[in-house]
Order: sequence, then C-alpha cells, then structure tokens
Amino acid sequence: MNDLTKFHGLHNLKTANEQELENALLELTSGITALDTEAMAAMQNRVDAKIKPLGSLGVLEDIARQLAGIYGTATPKINKKAVLLMAGDHGVTEEGVSAAPQEITKQMFYSYLRGGAGINVLANSAGAQVICTDIGIATSLDRPELMAYRVKNGTNNMAKGPAMTRQEAIQALLTGAKIASEAIASGINVLATGEVGIGNTTPSAALISVFTGHSVEDVTGRGTGLKDDALINKQNVIKCAIEINHCDPAAPIDTLAKIGGLEIAALVGAILEAAYQRVPIVLDGIISSAAALTATKLAPLSTSYMIASHSSEELGQHLALHQLGLRPRLDMHMRLGEGTGAALMFPIIETALKVADEMATFAEAAVTTGDF
Repeated sequence: MNDLTKFHGLHNLKTANEQELENALLELTSGITALDTEAMAAMQNRVDAKIKPLGSLGVLEDIARQLAGIYGTATPKINKKAVLLMAGDHGVTEEGVSAAPQEITKQMFYSYLRGGAGINVLANSAGAQVICTDIGIATSLDRPELMAYRVKNGTNNMAKGPAMTRQEAIQALLTGAKIASEAIASGINVLATGEVGIGNTTPSAALISVFTGHSVEDVTGRGTGLKDDALINKQNVIKCAIEINHCDPAAPIDTLAKIGGLEIAALVGAILEAAYQRVPIVLDGIISSAAALTATKLAPLSTSYMIASHSSEELGQHLALHQLGLRPRLDMHMRLGEGTGAALMFPIIETALKVADEMATFAEAAVTTGDF
C-alpha cells in the first residue's frame, strides 16, 4: 500500500510539473501485475468440490475465481465496498450535445452529498459507501473543501481543440488514483466506478470510437434523451472533435486529453490504482467503459481486475466491453450512470464468495459424486 505522503513518487499532485506527473504515471502503470493463477486454481478446486455439477453456478464461479486471483488467496474476504463517483463538466455542451443544462452537474453533486440520489439508495442497499469527488465542475461550490481535488473548471470544448492539456489529463488521472488509494487505505477492498457530468456520453463515445475503431454512429447513444436531429448533431460534433484533434489510438494519454473528460481521466486513474493495489473494480456504464478502455491502453493487465456490471442502454458500452473481453452480467435496461449499475453487482460479488465459503462439499454432505 502506498505512503500517501509520497504518492507514486509525488509529494504534491497540485504543484507537480509535467515530468514529475509522467514519472508517477509510469510508476503506476508499470507496477500492475498479473493475477495469481495458483490462487485461482485453488479456488476452482474449492468450488468444484461443492454439491453441484461442475460449472453449474456459472458467473458466480467465474467471479470467485477472479477474486482469488486478484487478492492472491483461495479464501478471499470482502471488508468494505465503495462507489468512487467523480464529477466533471464538459465544454462540448456548447454544441448542443445534451438535452440537460450544464448546471445539473453541480446540482446533482449536492444531491449525492445529501444522500438522496439513485446511487445513494442503491449503494446503501448494498452496504456500500459513495465517495463523491469534484474533479472538474465548471463553477464554484459553496464550500471550498469540496473543491480540494478539482483540477480545472470543466474541460474546453473538444470540438474546437483539445479538451485538456496533457498535464491536466495526467493530473486528473493521478487524482483519481489517489482517491482510490485513500479508499483502499481506509479498509475498502472492492471499488466501483461512478460519475456525473452533463455531456459526458459525448467524450465517452469519442474515446470508444477511437480505441475500438468503430464508427461514431455505432457507439453514440442518446445520452439524456436526445431527439433524432440532436443525435445526428451529437454524432457530427464527435466526428469533428476526433478529426480536428488528430486522435491516435496508440497515444492514449494524448487522446484522453484531446477528447476526454476530467472525471473520465479520474476514473482511469481509479481503475489503474485498484489494479496496482490488487483490488477489484466494478465498471458501470458507457463512461466507465470508456475509462476502462483507456486504462487498458496504458496497462493491459489492468483488465484482469475489472468486473463488468450491467448492459447499458448506451450503444458504445457493448462495443467497449467486447474490446475489453468482458461481458455484462446484468440486463436492467439502465442508463442513469452515477455507478448505479455497478452498485447492483456488489451483492452478487459477495454471494460468489459465500458459495465458496458456505456451500457444503460432496464429502461434508455425504452426497455421491459422479462424472457430472
């Protein structure tokens, strides 16, 4: 676990120069290692001994085996759970890509802090915390301490140039990593990705298009509920942003800076830090999937630490998960964001370990074994 007084070699994220940030990013990405295959095999042996046909609990067995590989033990335990909800605004909303006004980002942020939003209800139901952080809301909040992690007052309009500088993108990424690290240091050992940011399905679709090679039309959905003409405009704005910024899928940080978002960058960092510290991280919908694709470009082994949750109604999420080699585990017809789909996975993840810990074996139950 990291010494938070010197985070990946940095004494102060706010004052670090670009080279120091680059060095910290390299330390983070190079420190991610493969899952423990011996622990995974031992977990499979535990599960195979239960009174059931081999493989008959499907995804639950897959998750149990993955958790063993992540934690490095055949008897993993979940302590505490949290949704890391990152907030940021987007300059591209100037182009009419969202049906909702930008001020809703800040209004919803306060709702999360008060505990009355959808993610609060679902996280509470699962016994999880919601850790809500302002990474780049465009306007001031009523308490300065709520802006302690803010990197920038919203992104620039990506349809007219880069959304962020490279330094801002890395700072936002490492800020997300630090938030994840602090959560892990507090005893949380299952994380989930959440976000709020009016307009953020636009940069997410742009990132997914660049990193998967699929057309903008294939990956772009209606977000907050765009009508047909507005959807076409959104697609055209994304195409323009990709073209004018000369996005290169082989340069993930530059691509993230040019057509990404501050909260998306923070989620990239949270995913990478979870993998670095060998903690599972549950993905939510399209924004989380765009962040996951970016994280995988930076550190391919990070994919092993990801658990997909629901099948979002946003088009690009399915193509992003396919590129990652992941499959959604829930089909709930959801598109709220906030980490709501990811929160629904917490009980399923815990149940996977209960099967390993509490289900009787053939020997214990005196049940006849067979070739099944």
